[in-house]
Amino acid sequence: MADSKLLVPELNEAETMGAETARFEELLLQASKELQQAQTSRPESTQIQPQPGFCIKTNSSQGKVFINICHSPSIPPPADVTEDELLQMLEEDQAAFRIPMSLGEPHAELDAKGQGCTAYDVAVNSDFYRRMQNSDFLRELVITIAREGLEDKYSLQLNPEWRILKNRPFLGSISQQNIRSKQRPQIQELGNLYTADSLRPEEGPEKPHLNLWLEAPDLLLAEIDLPKLDGALGLSLEIGENHLVMGDHQQLYHLDTYIPLRINSEESKAAFHRKRRQLMVAMPLLSVPS
Repeated sequence: MADSKLLVPELNEAETMGAETARFEELLLQASKELQQAQTSRPESTQIQPQPGFCIKTNSSQGKVFINICHSPSIPPPADVTEDELLQMLEEDQAAFRIPMSLGEPHAELDAKGQGCTAYDVAVNSDFYRRMQNSDFLRELVITIAREGLEDKYSLQLNPEWRILKNRPFLGSISQQNIRSKQRPQIQELGNLYTADSLRPEEGPEKPHLNLWLEAPDLLLAEIDLPKLDGALGLSLEIGENHLVMGDHQQLYHLDTYIPLRINSEESKAAFHRKRRQLMVAMPLLSVPS
């Protein structure tokens, strides 16, 4: 993120937290308990049957490799951005855009000549797959991410050259896959928090709306609405162990929030979503709320 700072030094707690901070802390603890109850009451994984899409052929040092690109509505879609926005995001930070996908186990198959080969099934969201069919850019991006994911997961070294098989949507059989169940319960949005901005005069910088939730027991996510900004240029962000401070060089916004959880500042990341005009912050936690 341009002109941003993620600072490591610890910040002192506010001398007077007030009723709003106590309420915030109570809600976060309640959300944590709901999350833990959801994890024990819901299955850790759900079985899905991916639908065939298309098949690509490549190879590794072990022989021929086929990757069946499949789809399922059970897999969450990626962020809804235009191709121009996506290109800009990838230029600024290649890790800023994620395509959720399920990487299946390798299965032995026979190719058209009856020779042994290995096939993998990779599934993406069905709506995103239909969009991908009309975009060479998205299709190549999915293939690249799928190849890199398989290489990382199974310690492979795939040939960078590949081709899409004609008139053959998949090789072998597409097996059922287990995907992680959604772990996020319905958590109350936290927008009215105690912040230093509440003491500022109305003519000063605006306090943006902040939405916080526990995505997992050890991961806190934040969305900060910045409708007056169209990019990350000039934004500054400081994250301490239990503090988040954000501002911009135009002094349109200022946010100074105490968070009653221990944040791993060094591993925190942020990205600006141009279409929604939001700053998204992912903050791993140093300790899991009990």
